[in-house]
Amino acid sequence: MYKILVINPGSTSTKIALFEDDKNVFSKNLQHCSEELKRFKKITEQYEFRKEIILKALHEAGIAINSLHAVVGRGGMLRPIPSGVYEINELMKKDLSECRRGEHASNLGAFIAEDVAKSVGKNCHAFISDPVVVDEMQDIARVSGHPAFKRFSVFHALNQKAIAKIHAKKCGKTYEEMNLIIAHLGGGISIGAHYKGRVIDVNDAVGGEGPFSPERAGSVPCLALAELCFSGNYSLEQVKKMLVGGGGLIAHLGTNQFKEVETLVLQGEPKATLIHQAMVYNCAKYIGAMAIPLHGKIDGILLTGGIAYNPYFVKLLSEMVEWLAPVTAYPGEDEMAALAANGLAVLRGEMEVKVY
Repeated sequence: MYKILVINPGSTSTKIALFEDDKNVFSKNLQHCSEELKRFKKITEQYEFRKEIILKALHEAGIAINSLHAVVGRGGMLRPIPSGVYEINELMKKDLSECRRGEHASNLGAFIAEDVAKSVGKNCHAFISDPVVVDEMQDIARVSGHPAFKRFSVFHALNQKAIAKIHAKKCGKTYEEMNLIIAHLGGGISIGAHYKGRVIDVNDAVGGEGPFSPERAGSVPCLALAELCFSGNYSLEQVKKMLVGGGGLIAHLGTNQFKEVETLVLQGEPKATLIHQAMVYNCAKYIGAMAIPLHGKIDGILLTGGIAYNPYFVKLLSEMVEWLAPVTAYPGEDEMAALAANGLAVLRGEMEVKVY
């Protein structure tokens, strides 16, 4: 039996879980107040602080870390890499320290995982798996209408890949045998075309592509955006906030809580109904667009993420796209189980560890 510690740092919390093979035997969400984090200039400087809190929580739970076989951290904003499990090395830590692709709490996962694994000894491995920068896009999908604007792959790779494998297993197939369109419906929305185990096209869920979501504006009219940027009324930071963090449902309805919006819709509130329908329409439109990279040969459309818990949204979206392929909902996202499963596959020799 393999014991695997999973570490998933977020902006104000760090989720940890201990797995014995594929069974979650302990989990905890460690909250960090803003005052505690304010003293660190860079996110990557927080790793010692967060590591000590993790070790304390494990000690209080009576978990001996010297029994661990692997520690798997959430992968951060690295340079584009293929999907898989990566052993943490110096180049990876250098890129994360320099924040070349952006500063994000997930950058801490590698540092904490390696430190904990080192304290256990040489028989404990430190990995990351399927970070948001997983890039398997075909070259033709990278080209936009101007060479100054290249399309990038930034999406919910960990959850999309995990759900794809779960669905393939239910179908009695492998992930590499199937063509799937997967829509992760959460605070951000990413919709990927999965061709025989590779995500050959996907919208940049952070960089302003795709459907609008509870807090992101998604694709907006280019010229109108350019005029707004040079109007003198907004700073760069204000515009960024309009696109990511203050767009979507927040901008239209003043909330990012999807349940609140759906309650208003079911009560017949006109504006909420229009925005809700527009969000369904946008998601359906981008799901339809991902049928093109797959040449219309689609084995299934999978809906996942937190919004997939809402039956009315799923019903409306399914009605719009089910003519393309059967629709299956996998609500939520179990990132901890996905990280543990990938680490376990390496330990069992079912998956080859990759070098960054």
